[in-house]
Amino acid sequence: MADSVSVQTAGHVAVVEMHRPPNNFFDETLLCELAGVVLALDDEPDVRSVVLCSEGKHFCAGAQLNGMTAEDIRRVYRQAFRLFAARRPVVAAVQGAAIGGGLGLALAADFRVATPESRFAANFARLGFHQGFGLSVTLPALVGRQRALELLLTGRDVSGSEALQIGLCDRLTLSDPREAALTLAAEIARSAPLSIVSIRATMRRALVADVGAALDAEAEAQAALLATADFREGIEAARTRRAPVFTGA
Repeated sequence: MADSVSVQTAGHVAVVEMHRPPNNFFDETLLCELAGVVLALDDEPDVRSVVLCSEGKHFCAGAQLNGMTAEDIRRVYRQAFRLFAARRPVVAAVQGAAIGGGLGLALAADFRVATPESRFAANFARLGFHQGFGLSVTLPALVGRQRALELLLTGRDVSGSEALQIGLCDRLTLSDPREAALTLAAEIARSAPLSIVSIRATMRRALVADVGAALDAEAEAQAALLATADFREGIEAARTRRAPVFTGA
């Protein structure tokens, strides 16, 4: 048990849970703990698949941006890349919202299970920011380049029902997404363990390499926008729950 992350096993499935309710905002510390737990499961021969879930109202409402510096961003993304480097297939159980970096975390998994009320958003442009967490690669890989561009430029919300239609999630449930995620992870775990690892490595080889390069480019783009008036306006508007007024400065 780490401070913010726990792991339990049920049969051949490991359940990794984040504990920063209600919104599960992440920072370097949380991602370091999370990556360490997930990577350690690669050395557990009885674990064949992983469910990633969180305590609270939302799966993950994004990064803790207040006071973040350019070097903070780079350190956060070094931990994010460790998640992509893990070898076991991961099913994310998305209750509530997966927003901004939280969407990036959800898309780092191989599969996502949601409810019709779940909410996905790449809201970076609505904060005066640039997308991160590898979304430059993972989002178009799932929904196509044109749809990804629309979601990134508008920052609009996508419901769980729409997410299933466009490929952002893989299964929809009317009940607890954690239970449905466990069902899918158990289905995967019934396959031959060496085959699971080998197939996943082949299918994700290009994605992991591309994400590594994208994280560097995203960090540079985000760092360049940290000092802008529009970024300050976007953060303040989000804090006070009002529409932002951007000036291009």
